[in-house]
Amino acid sequence: MSGFARIERGELADTLVRVGPDAPTLCTGWSAADLAAHLVVRDGRPDAALGIVVKPLSGWHQKVVESTSARTPFADLIRKVRSGPPAWSPMRLRSLDEVVNMIEFFVHHEDLRRGVGDEPRELDPALSDALWAQLRRGARLMFRGAPVGVTLVRTESKDTPRQTVVAKAATPQMVTVSGPAGELLLFAHGRKEAARVELTGDDAAIAKLRNAKLGL
Repeated sequence: MSGFARIERGELADTLVRVGPDAPTLCTGWSAADLAAHLVVRDGRPDAALGIVVKPLSGWHQKVVESTSARTPFADLIRKVRSGPPAWSPMRLRSLDEVVNMIEFFVHHEDLRRGVGDEPRELDPALSDALWAQLRRGARLMFRGAPVGVTLVRTESKDTPRQTVVAKAATPQMVTVSGPAGELLLFAHGRKEAARVELTGDDAAIAKLRNAKLGL
């Protein structure tokens, strides 16, 4: 493994050490230990990992996460998160690691950090660019459940050119969501209350978007 996915994985493991197993997260009902167990299951249990995206299997995924969290010492969970997928996993390939794991570990790292009240990080500009690139590619999928039109506007800093993407085609109601790439990504993944973004548009449309189910 290498690149931003690996960096985020390592930093998330460091944060797990800092906050401890009982720390809250933005994932409803999950402690830091539960989040770590989810990542371990995702890395090493393909049968249970399918439950993340296949709804009929979600119960099995949750059951395996709960059992893994309960029977595995927290230090071992952190070690497994840090070391990554088993040797047999194709996810150890750099190309797949970046595509599949960069956003996963960025979002879950922020789930952990924001859950304990940490402020947003100042991201490496190259990481912000990589997050924006993946957000652009996946925006229509992540906002497919939005009941209003949505335009994303990246406002990283005064030195970053204004960049936009239409996440949901225009409707009679349109909302613009502005913010740094990482914050837009958190919003797109359903962390709407934690994301530091600005929403502009009709008040009713904004309310509809805030109440919509977003993400993959």
